[in-house]
Amino acid sequence: QVQLVESGGGLVQPGGSLRLSCAASGRFFSIYNMGWYRQAPGKQRELVATITSAESTNYADSMKGRFTISRDNAQNTVYLQMNSLKPEDTAVYYCNARRTVPPSLTYEYWGQGTQVTVSS
Repeated sequence: QVQLVESGGGLVQPGGSLRLSCAASGRFFSIYNMGWYRQAPGKQRELVATITSAESTNYADSMKGRFTISRDNAQNTVYLQMNSLKPEDTAVYYCNARRTVPPSLTYEYWGQGTQVTVSS
């Protein structure tokens, strides 16, 4: 099992910045693909950004150019730097770890989430 613990959420004004962290347990962090997802009240969970074990990144269109995902394998940690925050970014942000073994085997883990509130 892999345990994920998010931190860094809080209240920030529009246009501000936050840096989220996700600390993972286990010895094999580097082989997992990592991601950040978010869920706002009344909405379904959506992808924010992903970073593969090879450190290839992908972003949702609304986050592209504002958010940056990164990882530090030596510290078993993935980060989400969020800039130019908007009220629409208010959500619970979840860390995700996924390991896939083609063609059909997948292991997936989720953190408990951290609240991000963007409000004036």
